[in-house]
Amino acid sequence: MKRILSLYIIREIASLFLLGIMVFTLILLMGRLIKLTDLVVSRGVPLAEVSRMILYLMPSFLVFTIPMAFLLAVLLAFGRLSADNEITVMKAGGISLMQLMPPVLVCGLCAALLTLAASTVGVPWGNSAFKELSFAVLKQNVAATIREKVFWDDIPGIVMYTDHYDEEHHTLKGVIIYDGRDTARPLTIFAADGLIGGGSDRSDIRLVLNNGSIHSAGVSEEYRLVHFGKYTMTIGVSGQGSGIGRTELEMSVGELHRQIDSPETTKQLRLKMQSELQSRFAFPFASLVFAVVAVPLGMQNRRSGKSAGFSTSIGILLAYYVLESLLRTLAEKGGLPPVLALWLPNMIFLGLGSYLLFMASRERRIRLFLPIDVLFRKWKAS
Repeated sequence: MKRILSLYIIREIASLFLLGIMVFTLILLMGRLIKLTDLVVSRGVPLAEVSRMILYLMPSFLVFTIPMAFLLAVLLAFGRLSADNEITVMKAGGISLMQLMPPVLVCGLCAALLTLAASTVGVPWGNSAFKELSFAVLKQNVAATIREKVFWDDIPGIVMYTDHYDEEHHTLKGVIIYDGRDTARPLTIFAADGLIGGGSDRSDIRLVLNNGSIHSAGVSEEYRLVHFGKYTMTIGVSGQGSGIGRTELEMSVGELHRQIDSPETTKQLRLKMQSELQSRFAFPFASLVFAVVAVPLGMQNRRSGKSAGFSTSIGILLAYYVLESLLRTLAEKGGLPPVLALWLPNMIFLGLGSYLLFMASRERRIRLFLPIDVLFRKWKAS
């Protein structure tokens, strides 16, 4: 009997979970689709390469959408069971609320493992591959991206302005470039003319500038001015000398550990990497936390239906991610240890879920839903 009931609950959650992943992923993808569509329409990028870009973005989306979809699935599943009085029948048959938790936790564990795989393996792979492909597409279509008298910022850290651009010969006139790739010493470059093309490496873009000057501002109000007759500027996607180095979002867990332990890593960068490392494991654990929170809340939605389940899930997610974002910012500034800051939201919501589960097992009304019920009855009466 318990095995049949467990499979029934798992099947109920799984169908809603898959639907939730598709819906939430599509919502997050919509923000990128506009820019990706522009690559196809305006720049003639093959649809196959745009599809690869979308594939590379998927792990970053799944880290967020899997816990979101699981929370919504449990809320809707138990809301439906409660609305149809199936929970009441189960209790009448001698099955307590705690006996309904194992199949939910099994689903939560599966969701956590999927998120963990996406976070620790998929995200660094996808981000690195997306950057390399984006840069390759940019290099192949660089002539179509530069516009006269328009600021060009397709490369991170580089902003370029030119008075005149010859698309046929790739020559520039009246060039101004801001190079902020080295945050400690940003450069402003002025040149009378120049030429843009490929570097010695197939993944590089090379700018050859003529008759200009380089202005740099460093620490302690240090200022340098260098005049040049010819200056070659190479921009690539790999290596520190290329200008677009690997960020913590593109590093594997092993690489993050090595950078954190390296004496050459600055304190600020070490804190960012420690925060990123902890988030790789804290986010997946959120699925198990949401399993404890969602069951008692879902059982309270019997009157308000699916609309209340959806709004409740959005409210919980907003509270969780806002708290996580604030604590992460605090950790990156040194206000809290990254381990404590990134795991504290899970601990807070786990404590809240345990309290709600205790209240629901004692058949006590959770006062959180009294305002929702009042608003729902007013809306239904109108």
